[in-house]
Amino acid sequence: MRAYVGTYSGAVGNLGNGEGIYLFEMDRQTGALAQRRLVAKSANPSWIVIHPSRRYLYAVNEVDSYQGKSGSVSAFAIDEATGDLNPLNVVSSEGAGPAYISLDAAGKFAFVANYGGGTLAVLSIQADGSLGSAVDVRHDQGSVGAQRATDAPRGSFAMSGHDAPHVHIALADPQNRFVLATDLGQDRIYVYRFDSQTGKLGDDPVIATLPSGDGPRHLAFHPNGRWLYSIQEEASTVVQFDFDVQRGALAAKQTVSALPPGFSGTSFASEILIGHEGRFLYAANRLANTIAVFAIGAEGRLERVGDTPVMGDYPSQCRIDPSGHFLFACNRRSDNITSFRIDHKTGTLNFIGYTGVGSPGSITFVG
Repeated sequence: MRAYVGTYSGAVGNLGNGEGIYLFEMDRQTGALAQRRLVAKSANPSWIVIHPSRRYLYAVNEVDSYQGKSGSVSAFAIDEATGDLNPLNVVSSEGAGPAYISLDAAGKFAFVANYGGGTLAVLSIQADGSLGSAVDVRHDQGSVGAQRATDAPRGSFAMSGHDAPHVHIALADPQNRFVLATDLGQDRIYVYRFDSQTGKLGDDPVIATLPSGDGPRHLAFHPNGRWLYSIQEEASTVVQFDFDVQRGALAAKQTVSALPPGFSGTSFASEILIGHEGRFLYAANRLANTIAVFAIGAEGRLERVGDTPVMGDYPSQCRIDPSGHFLFACNRRSDNITSFRIDHKTGTLNFIGYTGVGSPGSITFVG
């Protein structure tokens, strides 16, 4: 199975040791990764996504200098025989520092979260896989949350992102009827109605508010489409919501810590994932460098199973492979990806090994 890894190349923020997008191969039986080669030199392709057709790859370029003020998004065609990436085009992300990209279910539109610019952009995808211009752009406005998280762990000095609006994730719901976006600076989740034909977003989003300063970062839907989980970067909490599939409304039901019991100090939560069977949830923490494991019970409530050391430093992203058997953590500061086998009975993670790559930001698979 092919795997692509986007890295930080030092183009913005903390210097990175990557050079672009790398091609790996994953052993389907053992989960071991073998690096093959650099397949695209690119500026900070920190988040990448594969088109549903498996013929195209898209990467945000987390910079603020494209056309003088923006980030950008790069489109590539995947060579089916070799796995090489052939550049198609580069377009503006419509905001500085894009941190996330996802696609709608039909592969017609890309949703880009511009962290630095505080904008959500919807880009069209052309028949040949190239990117068109933005069909909609939303710029978050208004007040921001507190510098200190309401629900921060004891002894935390986590302060980031509450100087201005910062859109951190944008993704469609499982029915492709809504687009959800977190604003870490505003401590909000926006839910826009989505026109899957035009790519346009509704003008009156539903807004869910998180505790001031907690900093919602990433979201994960349960396979049933009715439960949504949000991880807060500065509070290191997970909030479970009931999602109204007709109206897009969110109702908070439970809040749990993603950190090990008794943890004291500073940590920044990063990623949230749900196993393929919908029975377990995984939440990663940077600085604490752990992955919390929760069982998903009745009505979507979480029960802690345990905590697994990530075996690396600063896991920016985690991803479960298409088979659902393996979890991979991209450890940005230790220049490696760590691999784990998922125990489907207990949800626990069993360490497999390390794979070196400079400043990995995200990993995705073509099965």
